[in-house]
Amino acid sequence: MKPAPTGALLLPLLLLAGCASAPKSADTGPEPAPLVAGTAAVAAAGEPTDPATAAQPAPEAGAGALAPAQEGAEVAAVPADPVDPVAPAATDTDALAPTEAEDDFTALYGAPADGDPSARPAYDPWEPMNRRIHAFNNVVDRAIARPVARAYVAVVPEPVRLGVGNFFDNLASPVIFLNQLLQGRPRDAVQTLGRFVVNTTLGIGGIFDPATDLKMKRRSEDFGQTLGIWGWRNSRYVELPFFGPRTVRDVFGLAGDMPLSPTRQVERDRYRIALQGAQLVDRRAALLPIESMRENAVDEYAMIRDAWMQRRQYQIEADRRGNRRHEGDDLPEYLREDRDPTVPVDAMPIPGT
Repeated sequence: MKPAPTGALLLPLLLLAGCASAPKSADTGPEPAPLVAGTAAVAAAGEPTDPATAAQPAPEAGAGALAPAQEGAEVAAVPADPVDPVAPAATDTDALAPTEAEDDFTALYGAPADGDPSARPAYDPWEPMNRRIHAFNNVVDRAIARPVARAYVAVVPEPVRLGVGNFFDNLASPVIFLNQLLQGRPRDAVQTLGRFVVNTTLGIGGIFDPATDLKMKRRSEDFGQTLGIWGWRNSRYVELPFFGPRTVRDVFGLAGDMPLSPTRQVERDRYRIALQGAQLVDRRAALLPIESMRENAVDEYAMIRDAWMQRRQYQIEADRRGNRRHEGDDLPEYLREDRDPTVPVDAMPIPGT
């Protein structure tokens, strides 16, 4: 049995040249090689032909059946072409097949709900620059932030750490309250104000969280989300030195939130920087449980970027629909976490206004 020469494959190759490339689906099992009968196929294989069988039609491509041959006819068995020339053109679904990094993210956080706008691909045209900044942030994190956070967790008892986290969460309430008003959500704003009053008084300055026991939900809002509600829904991803994932929209949001931060109203730099340093350590310690996920990720940069962008889009789109944090959401637990894993604006150790 001779393989088909190059001339016999010319037409399928020309047909395939105009099609978009796409991954070939998994084989379901070997198919019998079709036999091509007739003068043209036999002549292409370089074998002698029998005029008695010259007019015999060839079987349909891909049928895998043997054509009925007359007595004395010679047929040439041609192996099936590795690529089916009549295969359908690549579809958009094939072109958008998940990458290895996306599969890794799904394995860690679960697949988003069908139709969820947070599942759209991250818009990252500055990826080369962002990866360099991410590498720099990792050096700073591993040299300073992570060792300090681990020492903090090892030395400070968990109830005390919980109180520190509650205190800084309570300090963020005025910024959350004002952004909820700007987003046109007065009911949520009143609840946030109520949480702040209850936790500041009964919770002794926010160290304790009795408001949660009273079913007063805590929500995380900032001016970047407000800009998204106002219409700036899609924005390119950017990673900032020291302060991690953002979008261009959220960088402008930082400028809007900065004057509203209670921590930044502390006039004495010594006290303000001490508060900001404690907040940074508390925030970094909260991220220690996901260290193994980061270390085992195929592409840590892509995992962090996609996780942050998915969470951010979910926050904005859910606020626009007015159904945020509904019970029974199919979204991963990471997306339902109220606490932003990035460095907040009030923790930035820069001079106050």
